[in-house]
Amino acid sequence: MATPAHSLSYAGCNFLRQRLVLSTLSGRPVKIRKIRARDDNPGLRDFEASFIRLLDKITNGSRIEINQTGTTLYYQPGLLYGGSVEHDCSVLRGIGYYLESLLCLAPFMKHPLRIVLRGVTNDQVDPSVDVLKTTALPVLKQFGIDGESLELKIVRRGMPPGGGGEVIFSCPIRKVLKPIQLTDPGKIKRIRGMAYSVRVSPQMANRIVDSARSILNKFIPDIYIYTDHMKGINSGKSPGFGLSLVAETINGTFLGAELTSNPQGQGVAVLPEDLGRNCAKLLLEEIYRGGCVDSTNQSLALLFMTLGQQDVSKVLLGPLSPYTIEFLRHLKSFFQIMFKIETKPCGEERKGGDKVLMTCVGIGFSNLSKTLK
Repeated sequence: MATPAHSLSYAGCNFLRQRLVLSTLSGRPVKIRKIRARDDNPGLRDFEASFIRLLDKITNGSRIEINQTGTTLYYQPGLLYGGSVEHDCSVLRGIGYYLESLLCLAPFMKHPLRIVLRGVTNDQVDPSVDVLKTTALPVLKQFGIDGESLELKIVRRGMPPGGGGEVIFSCPIRKVLKPIQLTDPGKIKRIRGMAYSVRVSPQMANRIVDSARSILNKFIPDIYIYTDHMKGINSGKSPGFGLSLVAETINGTFLGAELTSNPQGQGVAVLPEDLGRNCAKLLLEEIYRGGCVDSTNQSLALLFMTLGQQDVSKVLLGPLSPYTIEFLRHLKSFFQIMFKIETKPCGEERKGGDKVLMTCVGIGFSNLSKTLK
C-alpha cells in the first residue's frame, strides 16, 4: 500500500465522503484535522461516524484513528472486500448519503457487494433511494456495470425523524470500466414518477399525482406517475409523503427531481398539491440545466471517467454544482488527473442553459482485488 509520505492532509468537515472514497480507491492515506474544532459540539457527527463504520465493514485492513474529541481523523485504506453486509445508517441523514459513496466503490470489490441498509429512505437533504435507482443505476450501465445482479430494492420506506426504512443494494464487480462518449442528451421522450405516502391517508399520493400532472401535461403526453402506499411494518416509524420524478430522453439520459414533506413536528405542514407542483417545477429546472447526467450524479460519472481505461472519455453536463467542482479538485489531488473543460453556450436551436463538455483520459484503473476465476 501507499507509504505515509503519500498521505494527504485536509482541514474541516466538508466533503468528508469524497475524501474517504477517493482515499480508498487510490490507496492513499488521508488525515483530516479541525473537524468542527470551533463548534459548541466539536468533532465528528453520528452520521459521519456511521459512514466510517460502513467503510470499515466493506474493506479489509483499513486503519482508522480518531482523537479523543473527534476533531482529527486518520484513515489508511485497506482492500475493498465486499460480500454480504448489513448496516444501520444514522437517521440524521438519508440512506442516499451512504448509497452515493457505495455506488462509487461497489464495482471495485473483491467479492460482489450485497448490502442491506436501514434508516431513512427519503429525506429533504440527501438524494432519495428512488432517485438514485432511476438516475444513478443507468449511469453505472453506461460504463459497462450491468447485469442481473445490479439492483436497488426498497423493502421498507422510512421517513425522518424515526426512520425504519430498509433497502437492498447489490452490484457486480468489474475488472475495468469502459470509456464513454456522451455528448448528445437528446430530446425528452417520457416522464415517470413515484408518489409515495406512509402513515398518512393513501389519498395524499393521488393528490400529488394530479397536481404534478397539471403542470407536466402541457409539455409531453407520455407521463405515468405510480403511487406507492406502504402499510404496516413496511411504512417505517414516521408519517410523510413525497414525489420523485424522472425524465428519460431518446438517447437514454435520465434527469431526476424530488421533494419530500417536512418531517413530523418540524416546520409547517405541506399541502400535497403544492408539493406536486413544486416537484414538477424542479424537474423542469433540471431539464433546463440538461446534460447527459443530471446534477445529482455528475461526480459519479466524472469519477468513473477518471478510473476508466486509458482512452478518451467525454460527457456533456449542465452547469457544474459546487459539490462537483470540489470533487474535480480532489480528483486532481488523489489521481493527478485534469479534465479539459469547454463551455458550450446555448445557441438558438439548443434550448436550455449553458452546457459544459468534460473530457479526460482515464488512468487505466484496474480492480486488483477482483479474484481470478
